[in-house]
Amino acid sequence: MFPSWLRIYGRRHVLGLLGLGFSSGLPLALTGSTLQAWMMSEKVDIRLIGLFSLVGLPYTLKVVWAPLMDRFPAPWLGRRRGWILTTQFLLSASLLILGSLSPPRHLRMVAALALLTAFWSASQDIVIDAYRAEVLPDSDKGAGAAVSVVGYRLAMLTSGAMALILSDHMAWRTVYCTMGLLMGACALWTFLCPEPTQNDETTAAVPKSLKETVWAPLTNYFARPGAVVMLAFVMVFKLSDALAGALTTPFLLELGFTRTDVGTVNKAFGLVSTIVGTLIGGALVHRLGIPRSLWVAAFLQAFSNLAFVGLALAGPNYAFLVGAVALEHLCGGVGTAAFLAFLMSLCDRRYTATQYALLSSLMAISRVLAGTPTGFMVAALGWPWFYTLSVLGALPGIVLLPRFAPWRRRPSSASFP
Repeated sequence: MFPSWLRIYGRRHVLGLLGLGFSSGLPLALTGSTLQAWMMSEKVDIRLIGLFSLVGLPYTLKVVWAPLMDRFPAPWLGRRRGWILTTQFLLSASLLILGSLSPPRHLRMVAALALLTAFWSASQDIVIDAYRAEVLPDSDKGAGAAVSVVGYRLAMLTSGAMALILSDHMAWRTVYCTMGLLMGACALWTFLCPEPTQNDETTAAVPKSLKETVWAPLTNYFARPGAVVMLAFVMVFKLSDALAGALTTPFLLELGFTRTDVGTVNKAFGLVSTIVGTLIGGALVHRLGIPRSLWVAAFLQAFSNLAFVGLALAGPNYAFLVGAVALEHLCGGVGTAAFLAFLMSLCDRRYTATQYALLSSLMAISRVLAGTPTGFMVAALGWPWFYTLSVLGALPGIVLLPRFAPWRRRPSSASFP
């Protein structure tokens, strides 16, 4: 068993994504929840803290400048790794400068620098996503997606929970400077990662003008049969998972669990379960191929929601809590690994940055929109019926699976019909 997993996850181009995933996830909390905690401790007006949510806009708008990262290669270390290294250095510098400021005294500068940090972070995400899609052969896309998610989650734990713990023992400025240095250290990992190979067709088709940079990736995508329906599939495949996760914390608190229970089980234990699930999902894609793995993931994501139905009926039962959280996060991890591998397989290597940014943005938008009506649904139906009906969120994706990932298609790639 262990040698088999070592063969899947021990390859250089797969293992390298662990560090890149960590680099991608580290800045997120430092411009979000951790920054909010810093400002709260410095007695910044809560209304101003709320406005800092706008700092996250670059993550939702990254498709706008993604074509530029396809068009203009960095002058060092290769087309993709050069941009990764550049954004890592810029992120490190931004975090170090941010750590030298005081939110009450330099609030506008903190806001501007946090927005700039989020911009560099979103830019890094663009090129890391493109790198991952290009460096992995189809047979390793599941493993690469899983390893990336593991690194990303560990980074969020570092810049989130660990940063908060450190802030109890040292100044916030020291915390941010430490995170800035850690961000800079991620550059060392980038040097160890192999540059994706470029064939003659890819090299020749690199966009030569800004017009081609913007339009070529879109026309290339929408020229394929079923392109619009495929976008709909991308938006709905993880709908049931998004519905179930939208109000998990309020659900557990209302059920009678303490904040410690929620933090320990849903956050910490849930993180471990997600990591295990993504690794299983990566191995599943390697063994079954992307199409069949999507079928398995679709049903796992749907029926794992029923664990929360059981928890809602059982009440504040700690054993039920652990079981429900473990099952939900485990199945969600399997689905994430399979679906990210699927998204990578859809991208043309000539325009990976733009096309993956488009697909991932649509996936993020659907997750946000799915959470909007959940409060009204719970108020009208109650928790047991809400989680029961959330299973139906999987139906649109399952209905479209035969078209875009037919079970009989054994090869590891998934494509348009």
